[in-house]
Amino acid sequence: MRIVVDAMGSDNHPAPDVAGAVEAAREFGDEIILVGDQKLLEAELAKHNLTNARVTIKHASQAVTMEDKPRDVVRGKPDSSMHVGMNLVKEGAAEAFVTAGNTGGALAIAMLGTLRRLPSIKRPALGILFPTPGHPLLIDNGANTDCDPENLLQFAQMGSIYVSRMNGIQQPRIALISNGEEDGKGNALIQATIPLLRESGLNYIGNIEPKEFLQGHADVGVTDGFVGNVLMKTVEATAKMLMEALRTELKAGVLSSLGGLLARPAFRRVGKILNPDEIGGAPLLGVKGVVIVAHGRSNAYAMKQAIGQARRIVEAKVLDALAEL
Repeated sequence: MRIVVDAMGSDNHPAPDVAGAVEAAREFGDEIILVGDQKLLEAELAKHNLTNARVTIKHASQAVTMEDKPRDVVRGKPDSSMHVGMNLVKEGAAEAFVTAGNTGGALAIAMLGTLRRLPSIKRPALGILFPTPGHPLLIDNGANTDCDPENLLQFAQMGSIYVSRMNGIQQPRIALISNGEEDGKGNALIQATIPLLRESGLNYIGNIEPKEFLQGHADVGVTDGFVGNVLMKTVEATAKMLMEALRTELKAGVLSSLGGLLARPAFRRVGKILNPDEIGGAPLLGVKGVVIVAHGRSNAYAMKQAIGQARRIVEAKVLDALAEL
């Protein structure tokens, strides 16, 4: 398999992008194509042992920064690492693309500049596997802030296919994220979407509140990108705050420290479950190619996990199933 990595994407590029690519190449045995400034990448790659790691470089003279406006990068930076990388996928020279760069820029380039939408999909969406027990999928988590009921229906369809293929669940449980379980709850968008999901043939189980979603009561939680992004960032920030508070309190006294030593294996397991780095990134579902968008703050491990997620999507033939919608 050939997977393209935008080596100019992360906040601390290219160090974590390159290190994650090398780790992934060694662990998975795939060819990883780094896209970006060739001289810069050659210098960074020279810091690594490339034994049993197939890593190549594709030069791109431009990079999309976090300050760039999505509308400006589609035509304004035609030789960016995002353009060049996604064009490799479009041309069949690679099977997937991974970036930790500007999310809006990646979405705009994928949908308008290179890959384009699948014919039946009105709006592609980002789906994120939550770092909670069962790893339920939240869709959309940031690609579309304003949606109509047909958008949410398609998000549910794409999410169902993704979870079915990736997690082996025959009929994933689909739920709308709302402020209550009753049909009368929710805003106008939720109210208008409910009958569409009931008639969709999906395994729609109704509305659920965020707490039920986090407890694994649904396999796919459907919402617009505004609510989804706020929910995702709130959960990640809360998990980080709780882990830091635990570390502080466990060092507050002798007895606490002793108890912390005894409980350390359990805390490590919990930390692993709640760590978004374990997931790696969010797939952009609905475009003609496999695209993973990772956090800008991704470290090498998170980048390796994002690459691993991309290759699993290719192996599961998720794109082929989405094209049949």
